[in-house]
Amino acid sequence: MQTKIVQPTKEGIQQAAQLLKQGELVGMPTETVYGLAASAYDPAAIKKIFQAKGRPQDNPLIVHISNLEMLQPLVTAVPEPAKKLAEQFWPGPLTMIFPKSEKVPMEVTAGMETVAIRFPSHPVAQAIIRESSLPLAAPSANLSGKPSPTTAQHVWEDMDGKIPLIVDGGECQVGVESTVVLVKEDCLHLLRPGAVTPEMLKTCCDQVEIDPAVLHQLKEGAQAASPGMKYKHYSPKADVTILSGNLAQFKEYVNSHWDSATYALVFDGEQQGIACPCLTYGADAAEQAKELFAVLRRLDGLGAKKVYARCPEKQGMGLAVYNRLIRAAGFQVIPLEDARM
Repeated sequence: MQTKIVQPTKEGIQQAAQLLKQGELVGMPTETVYGLAASAYDPAAIKKIFQAKGRPQDNPLIVHISNLEMLQPLVTAVPEPAKKLAEQFWPGPLTMIFPKSEKVPMEVTAGMETVAIRFPSHPVAQAIIRESSLPLAAPSANLSGKPSPTTAQHVWEDMDGKIPLIVDGGECQVGVESTVVLVKEDCLHLLRPGAVTPEMLKTCCDQVEIDPAVLHQLKEGAQAASPGMKYKHYSPKADVTILSGNLAQFKEYVNSHWDSATYALVFDGEQQGIACPCLTYGADAAEQAKELFAVLRRLDGLGAKKVYARCPEKQGMGLAVYNRLIRAAGFQVIPLEDARM
């Protein structure tokens, strides 16, 4: 199979929609990351997603819609807090988990009776959904475990020969996957952080719980209620270690432990005084989110074997960055306050 990259012209959108109707996969831009889209109503097409990505079958998918009317056939109930969230954050980088209807195949939900749904704000994603008249199941369009794609070229690197078409919508604006919340009648349970932060969620619901798996490994044998919870994710080939401490401690540790295949992953303007080559990924949390996955992919191209990474802040958008980076590191964190050389 030859994988084509097309521009989001009228013809490109129609081509994508036709393939989706035929049960094929399409690489699709969203404001968060690129998605690998298939009809959410087609179990055979859904299986192609898992095959193309090499994705474990017990990892659920997110269904994308282009208007609120598309929500009703997919779910059996919409709690009151969900209506408030939709009013404030849809379209946008927020996924909500609802009790699923019988129309949603179990292949989408990894056998669970709930379905994750998002209304993306990217105009190309909306156009493809509208043109196909289908809700689209779409995880990130990368090989499972690799950094998520934020450009069409990233998708092509992972999916060339596996899917027929990628629609190039430019660089993704947010850069990390959507916030995922389980909506209850009296509270919101945050399963994956993203651009809609816990602080923003609290404007709609006073009670916001953060799942322990946001910052820690999911317990052995536990079922992942959301994508991005269970497995080592977003990882380059290099061995990544997060160093938790201030910049002076970071430099001291790296300069004592680096070798010829070591890189440092630091914030903008922090390169001076570090002995090994450095890559930067933004000055604030929003920039770090937008640049993180592209930088992790660059490390593969540079042949990095070991990476020491600066630890992001764990609040606001920084929580989403830390959540992705700690998974890229396989939960390897060294607290420099306790590390004495």
